[in-house]
Amino acid sequence: MSEIRVGVIGIGNMGTAHTACLHEGRIDGMRLTAVCDLRAERLEECARRFPEAERFEDYRAMIRSGLVDAVIVAVPHPLHSDAAMAALDAGLHALTEKPIDVRVSKARQLCDAAKRSGKVFAIMLNQRTNPLFRRAREIVQSGQLGALKRTVWIITNWYRTQFYYDSGSWRATWAGEGGGVLLNQAPHNLDLWQWICGMPEEVTAFCDVAKYHRIEVEDDATIFTRYANGATGAFMTSTGEYPGTNRLEISGEKGKLVLENGAMKWWKLRIPEPQVRFESKESFDAIDMDVEEITSDEPETAHAGILQNFANAILHGEALISPGEDGLSELTLSNAAYLSQWTGNRPIRLPMDEAAFDRELAARAEKSAFHDGGEAHPDGKYSVRWQVKW
Repeated sequence: MSEIRVGVIGIGNMGTAHTACLHEGRIDGMRLTAVCDLRAERLEECARRFPEAERFEDYRAMIRSGLVDAVIVAVPHPLHSDAAMAALDAGLHALTEKPIDVRVSKARQLCDAAKRSGKVFAIMLNQRTNPLFRRAREIVQSGQLGALKRTVWIITNWYRTQFYYDSGSWRATWAGEGGGVLLNQAPHNLDLWQWICGMPEEVTAFCDVAKYHRIEVEDDATIFTRYANGATGAFMTSTGEYPGTNRLEISGEKGKLVLENGAMKWWKLRIPEPQVRFESKESFDAIDMDVEEITSDEPETAHAGILQNFANAILHGEALISPGEDGLSELTLSNAAYLSQWTGNRPIRLPMDEAAFDRELAARAEKSAFHDGGEAHPDGKYSVRWQVKW
């Protein structure tokens, strides 16, 4: 195969942006050949803007058409697994938007389908292309920071208005979106948190529903974690604070990292703290250290970078930056946070009780109210808000 024919399923905001990226020829080795959406007006817009793409109302028909070798799935969250599984089962490669699904149990079925298919399966965790996050992961995972002590991420600059929530019938509903800020805005941050620091053993959370907006899901959440070595973590996020903060702090036995305002500061202890703690003859000792501030002129390739990597994986066997199965870890954190909230804020041990989560979510989805607000017109542009320097 010298060229990958791509179909985009779901022509909302992100789907339109991916379609435009392919249409403009920004991804080497990929060519847009099909689009799919339930709404006739969006297909009419595609006919005008992307005339080379065959149009479908049913993604199954597109998958069977013989016109595509790979699909990009950009439908509402609860439908991600169904569409991606249909493609993989038909022998197509698949890339899905985040989150991988709204339920870990369903996402696990998707990952199993991907393994059976032998096809390339990726997820749009595009912040992994940020050079500072990549460097932070390298430092932590290589042991240069020593054993993890504590990690705190305050990510509260996801500010949204009521107009935003009213702009789509599926937004901020249990049945349509599957959750709030943890499912829509924060998956990238939850992914990076575990990608850099590893997965915890226990999750406790406080997820406040409709704290700032007239919605049925959470718009403010605080997660507390405990790791296998006894380290602890905290993750705070909200769509109701302004101005917000984006600060990630990671403390270890050999120093500390802080990522904020487009830079990473690294405090390097010349002697590991535990050694000083037990060998020092001083009551209040200071540890000699070096401080390095790390910035990068290397651009964050973001969405286009993940698409190019997806193409390279299919054509040349390049390792995926964000393999589809990696979406399970991020989703596990948000699922566990919800289950903690729904069960009296009790600690949830991982692996969690997926059946219990499914029952609790189903009960909320059954009472969910899809509000019939107008759909925002997709502009077909990638947002720059994902970058560290927000």
